[in-house]
Amino acid sequence: MIIDYRYHIASLVAVFIALGIGILVGSAVLGNEVIVKRQQQLADRLEIQLEELRQKNEAVQARANNLEIDNNIQKQFEKQVLPPLVAGKLTGKRLAIVETNSYGFRDDLVNTLTMAGATVQSVTTVLDGFDLTGRKDRLVSELNLKEADDNALVKQLAAETARGILTGEKQALLNTLAQAELLKLSGDYGVPVDGVIFIGGSQDRSLVKTEILDYPMIDYFLQQKLPVFGVEETDVTYSYMKDYQKKRVSTVDNVETPPGQLALVLAIAGKPGHYGVKPTAKQLLPPIDTATGGVGNVKPGQSVSGNSRT
Repeated sequence: MIIDYRYHIASLVAVFIALGIGILVGSAVLGNEVIVKRQQQLADRLEIQLEELRQKNEAVQARANNLEIDNNIQKQFEKQVLPPLVAGKLTGKRLAIVETNSYGFRDDLVNTLTMAGATVQSVTTVLDGFDLTGRKDRLVSELNLKEADDNALVKQLAAETARGILTGEKQALLNTLAQAELLKLSGDYGVPVDGVIFIGGSQDRSLVKTEILDYPMIDYFLQQKLPVFGVEETDVTYSYMKDYQKKRVSTVDNVETPPGQLALVLAIAGKPGHYGVKPTAKQLLPPIDTATGGVGNVKPGQSVSGNSRT
């Protein structure tokens, strides 16, 4: 809106200049007082409009400044109330994080999980969506994989990666994929965990491979009766929420924000559901027990609808 006002002001200034030239030319050449008078009336009206636009522009700028102040206050409030709201909610929980969009995520997510009492055992980042270009033959040879098309191999690598995260039996495979720059590994593998957080959502259409990358990994963890939580940031171009929800796992679509991180903590603590600000979310936050500060418990492997998985 401010940009539009500036455009109009610039246009009006140009009109003023044109009128000034017109008045000079009309006076010198034509000497017609009627023309000069009409031009002066038009200039007066334009001057009034210019003043009105200037006042509106100032009002909009003041409004924008106030909104920025309110937003900063809101952010400070959220940061201050988040620690006591999550404190102790995940005491003793051990979690694994799997990132399938290659972008990385903010440190404050791990900080929030830690504040809640959880331990992040490992963070596994799939790079470039397991793009096998120029790597396929080498990987097939080194990992003794069956010859197959790229999609089938990505599915196989995804499932084996999930197995390696949980059991540690595929450490050689994980290391080979890391050396091929298809995985980034951090933490301890083969350590029992109580849940797995998938960080999805993409800015690049070519990286959206939920069916061949995310699904095989999610399916493996669900088969092991582990709860899975699918999350993404608010401003991703391609959302994974609908895809994750097809697997009946809890989702949070604004995990970079304090409300999103609170929703994730409460979901892990036993309030499954679909939370956030996008159309795929059912509500912003799970119900919070203000009397005790606690949340209900859901047995590992229980779906977001409350029914046990088979």
